[in-house]
Amino acid sequence: MKAIRVDQFGGPDVLRSNEVPTPQASSKQLLVRVKAIGVNPVETYIRSGIYPMLPPLPYTPGKDAAGVVEAAGADVTSARVGDRVYISGTSTGAYAEFCLCDPDDVHRLPDNISFAQGAGISTSYATAYRALFQRAKALPGESVLIHGASGGVGTAATQIARAAGLLVFGTAGTGRGKNLVLENGAHHVFDHQAPNYLERAVALTDGRGFDVIIEMLANVNLANDLTALAKGGRVVVVGNRGKIEINPRDAMSRDAHILGMVLGNATAAELTSIYAALGAGLENGSLRPVVGKELPLATAAKAHEAVLEPGAYGKIVLIP
Repeated sequence: MKAIRVDQFGGPDVLRSNEVPTPQASSKQLLVRVKAIGVNPVETYIRSGIYPMLPPLPYTPGKDAAGVVEAAGADVTSARVGDRVYISGTSTGAYAEFCLCDPDDVHRLPDNISFAQGAGISTSYATAYRALFQRAKALPGESVLIHGASGGVGTAATQIARAAGLLVFGTAGTGRGKNLVLENGAHHVFDHQAPNYLERAVALTDGRGFDVIIEMLANVNLANDLTALAKGGRVVVVGNRGKIEINPRDAMSRDAHILGMVLGNATAAELTSIYAALGAGLENGSLRPVVGKELPLATAAKAHEAVLEPGAYGKIVLIP
């Protein structure tokens, strides 16, 4: 089978297409024929060698994909050969034509969701759900500001928050992105490159500020976020690319909370809850993954460049 392999940490050029043996499922595993692969920023940090937890070399990147069950181990009862599925983890890497998975990491893909959309579910939607409800404890009727609401996690957070009854504010950096944020259910959208956009957003809360802020680039926005919170407000840091100086008094005066999170810290019980909720939303149509760009698997390097570019629009997907 064809797979992307990384033999050394470095720039996008270390992502190389290779011919490798097709893995074989054990009695407790599933083999999935991959139809589409989701590309996430974290995969660029791992590839470059700057992520705190690095795989042994060589490795195949990725944990998000969608496809069809090709083979099921004798002890597996949760899925059958031919099932449409999306995955939230794999022991062999998702940037490939086939991947091995534990049954707990394989989830049913509803017929109304395409494989390309399915590839954008796991990391983006699970991260958004955990940020909103397991970390921020968001409640219906509260206000939420979602930075980068036109990207993969941002579109997911916007749809989930709107479906849960929150007042949703989003930001984007292009006109196309702003339109997408509104199409996904935001009540208000702002250009995060415009002067004083945050002050104008706060004004629409009658000046009280936001109950929850979902932060995708904390090294740029966190200091200002603290000034835009309501009393008791919570900022959840989902993404960050460097250091920032903040004024703790902005948090003190609001009894504010700064909450970090990575999806990998979720417990088994939390993950079960997350994927149950996502399954319901996918089936009833309230969750609709947005595919912004589809690229051939062999161009994974190009995808790694694109996923970090400004002006995010939906999910970048690789097609084997």
